[in-house]
Amino acid sequence: MAALQLSRDGQADDVYTKPSPLAMQILRHSQISVTMKVHSEVSSEDTRKALNRLMIVWTRYFPAVQDRKDHCPIAGVALYLRRSVGVMIGMTLWERRLHQRGSASGLAVAEDCVVVHERHTRLVCLNRSDGSVRWDIPIGTWPRGVVVAGDRCLCLTQNNDQLSCIDLTTGSLVWRVGLRPYSGHVVATRETVIVGGWRGYTPIAGFNLDDGRPLWLTPHRMDAVLPLPWGSGVLLGSGTKAWLIDPREGRELRRWQLPEPLADTDNRPAFTLIDPDRCLALCGPRSIAAIQSSSDLVSRLFRHDADLMASAALFTGGVVLLEERGAGYVAVDPEYGSALWNVDVGQPLTKGVGLDDKGFVLVSQGGVLFRLRSDGHVLERSSSGTRVTALLDLGAGEMIMMTKGTLRMTVIDPR
Repeated sequence: MAALQLSRDGQADDVYTKPSPLAMQILRHSQISVTMKVHSEVSSEDTRKALNRLMIVWTRYFPAVQDRKDHCPIAGVALYLRRSVGVMIGMTLWERRLHQRGSASGLAVAEDCVVVHERHTRLVCLNRSDGSVRWDIPIGTWPRGVVVAGDRCLCLTQNNDQLSCIDLTTGSLVWRVGLRPYSGHVVATRETVIVGGWRGYTPIAGFNLDDGRPLWLTPHRMDAVLPLPWGSGVLLGSGTKAWLIDPREGRELRRWQLPEPLADTDNRPAFTLIDPDRCLALCGPRSIAAIQSSSDLVSRLFRHDADLMASAALFTGGVVLLEERGAGYVAVDPEYGSALWNVDVGQPLTKGVGLDDKGFVLVSQGGVLFRLRSDGHVLERSSSGTRVTALLDLGAGEMIMMTKGTLRMTVIDPR
């Protein structure tokens, strides 16, 4: 049995001194059992969970002095537990069982809630802070898209080819429209919903977000990548063409000629917004093209010397990250198009990159988290204990991981 002894400044010491009242208060708030001595006579997994709660409370109570043991009476407790059982890069805030394999197409995040498809036919809204259920409704199987737009949630399910609009606060059905079979791709602006064009199965259609009223429909089936809302318009693309449309009328506002055909990203994004006037498009197997809304010209920002994954670039931490075929990323300067660094972790990676104050967080499909410095150097790694199918960065050191059977809200350890 290991016993923790604290000195008056909160550090582990050989001589027992009663922890300060503030330290005791924080420990109680963390739901960790507190006696005159803190014992770690529990399983390693239980101890890690307790440490997660402790560290979360610690960083909230002491956001500015978390590295100063002399000013933080709880720091000694945290450091002791680190040495005793180790600590993961990501600390779990909450976790929910989905009773199915998680999919990024069945997940959407708003400012204060998370919407996820689970149990094969249910759509559930969870409070982002603690994972508690806000509402739980029947919706259908395997959605091709879940999108949050203001106070509405849109869900396009496969089994009934219906687009449902849900009130994000109450879970009540606002409207529902039937679509053609194999309809896919759904995006929303402040006033409209754009659906269709997935794999060329259907035309592209526009609907009024408020009441589901049809606004327009292209005369023929179209094969287009996942559209991107951009300024007051919506960007579409197919082959070597990209064009901006008015979402309420469907009419073309501007068109661009791309240097190579757009990569086939299927139901995943193909465009990446960099700033209000510029976005990137993945063209061919190795290139990234830059499109400007104020110009008809398109420039090739970067061409790699090896094939890239058919997935849109990620813009995070001030750099453009391109996923390589294999186990890593190449980082590109968004202004000059020069390669800055690359990282290869030796394991197939899950889509998505987390961001914290030190740099980046990657996760492998096998569930290993890699913490990177801002220059791509791997600082540390740890296992999440399960396979991971998707990673979504939420900012402020928080991220959501979709695992083989759960949804996990994680905060990056601030050390």
